Amino acid sequence: MVTGDMRIVVNYSGGVSSTVPVTALTGHLGAGKTTLLNRLLRRPGARIGVIVNDFGAINVDAGLVTGQVDEPVSIPGGCLCCLEDVSGLDAALERLTHPRLALDAVVVEASGLAEPGALAQMIRRSAAPRVRPGGVVDVVDAVEYFRTVDDGGMPPARFSVATLVVLNKVDLLPSAQREETLAAIEARVRAVSPAAHVVRTSRGRIDPALVHDVALAADPPDQLPLASLLRAERAAAEPAEPDEPAGHHGPHAASASVRVAGPVAPGAVVDLLLDPPAAAYRMKGTVVVGTPRGPRAYVVHVVGTQVHVSALRAAPEHSELVAIGIGLDADAARRRLEAALTPAPEAEPDREGLRRLERLRRLSR
Repeated sequence: MVTGDMRIVVNYSGGVSSTVPVTALTGHLGAGKTTLLNRLLRRPGARIGVIVNDFGAINVDAGLVTGQVDEPVSIPGGCLCCLEDVSGLDAALERLTHPRLALDAVVVEASGLAEPGALAQMIRRSAAPRVRPGGVVDVVDAVEYFRTVDDGGMPPARFSVATLVVLNKVDLLPSAQREETLAAIEARVRAVSPAAHVVRTSRGRIDPALVHDVALAADPPDQLPLASLLRAERAAAEPAEPDEPAGHHGPHAASASVRVAGPVAPGAVVDLLLDPPAAAYRMKGTVVVGTPRGPRAYVVHVVGTQVHVSALRAAPEHSELVAIGIGLDADAARRRLEAALTPAPEAEPDREGLRRLERLRRLSR
């Protein structure tokens, strides 16, 4: 049994929401999980809480988080893959999702020995009341994949729970075999999970918008400048990367958004949540639907195939949906969003659609 110390650190930069998405960051040893995580921490725009495991080669950029929370929280008993009592993780998640910290997202970086399915279940079944599953990001070393993860027999079951598969270290593949190798890995992923979204990248560079809501383009003006200064220092210290343009951060996600006034038909919203636009990895928004007793509001989130719906006490005057994804056709996605946000007929409320939306809400709890 592997033991160690699980620590919580916080990177401040963003806003507040009623629930906090918790993303599982998984991958084989050496795949580049911590590199990806550090990339996220170095980008401004969101307050990110992180649960990391000190075992092995995990080395989160502590300079971006040290001193920004009054006290770290420890989970005694070690490596996440061997936690027998999930109450330790629940306590950590409850602390990080407390409104006092005002975090936008939490990332749980698992040991390379951890089973993604078990971690995903622990997050989904957490007793922390403000936790919302934020997906499972599985990082793959594209160079070593067939020597470490996949022996060529049955495709790895780990991909069955992955919402986003990051094929990392693409630049290290021989150029003559690069496309063939990546296509072979993607085929293995699709064999297990046809709906998983796959991103190719190098050095852990992915668009943060795929992982969490990017609240701002920069740190808020009332924040201490520590994080932004450290980001600038890290960027200046990084060696030049001749194979990538300056400032390049990997494939960028496209987005489409629609905003309409007044209540909309709930059935059309449910149809969209269950069948998002092509290449849309995330959707989010607020919808106001018509009911026999008047307007009712919901907050909706989609990550891969995961749907989360929660109720709002006060209904805003408009509905708004945003779709985000790599390779997203923004115009086509916008048309889908517009079709979903159709005005609710006042004379005949969509009772069946409302029942379906309420069912999604109950399942989200």
